[in-house]
Amino acid sequence: MSKTSNKTKLNAFRAMHESGLLLLANAWDAGSARLSESLGAKAVATTSAGMAWAAGYADGNNMPPDLVVAISQNITRAVKVPVTIDIEGGYSSKPKEVGELVVRLAEVGVVGVNLEDGEEPAELLAKKIEAVKSALSHAGLDIFVNARTDVYLAGLAPEGEEVAEVLRRAKLYEKAGTDGLFVPGITALPEMRDISGATKLPLNVMAWGGLPAHDKLAAAGVRRLSAGAAISGRVWAHTQALTEQFLEEGKLGRSELPSPDMQSLFG
Repeated sequence: MSKTSNKTKLNAFRAMHESGLLLLANAWDAGSARLSESLGAKAVATTSAGMAWAAGYADGNNMPPDLVVAISQNITRAVKVPVTIDIEGGYSSKPKEVGELVVRLAEVGVVGVNLEDGEEPAELLAKKIEAVKSALSHAGLDIFVNARTDVYLAGLAPEGEEVAEVLRRAKLYEKAGTDGLFVPGITALPEMRDISGATKLPLNVMAWGGLPAHDKLAAAGVRRLSAGAAISGRVWAHTQALTEQFLEEGKLGRSELPSPDMQSLFG
């Protein structure tokens, strides 16, 4: 993919974070990405868990980087909308290697990545972001880096101190060059307002039980809502039920949902 085409998609993707609420129904391969695009998705994001499961790996930084690049290239081939890839912690604890991976992703047409801190020190993620931005600049490329912090998801701060810890990390990540802030697990609107009001980074949250309505999220300063692994997980659950029925009975009951005309998506 040409650098000009990539830049156009990147600019469009950045603009999607300036106002309103960008909905990302996370895909996991080229087929699910193309289906999402056909249903009106403005951009395609991946779920690292869904991608790992589909490739036969457990989630949690276990994917070979070469495979991540190959799957990402297949996705950018199949869709025209901007694509952002969840690369967990970058599949390495070495910032230089993470930077090299993101350059490879940019070269196959990816315009965004998620990079997470998990239970590793926030300072390490900041170094990874710096390495990513430096490597991209050296290659004449750019990408939207969405820094994910697991303060809520992994309980990395005492109760009542989550917002302060998120903001401490946000400052580190913003200084390192991140473009967005992803805080999965947060559900309280006042806390979202406190975070979005204290940082210039567009706030991304994950679909979660008890999450407020879309209009309230947008009013609280949230600019991006991700489905995470939820869609992929439900697909696997449905597949499990159908497979169990077939193995036990040798037949399938009537489908609860009409099957999409997948052939027409790839003509």
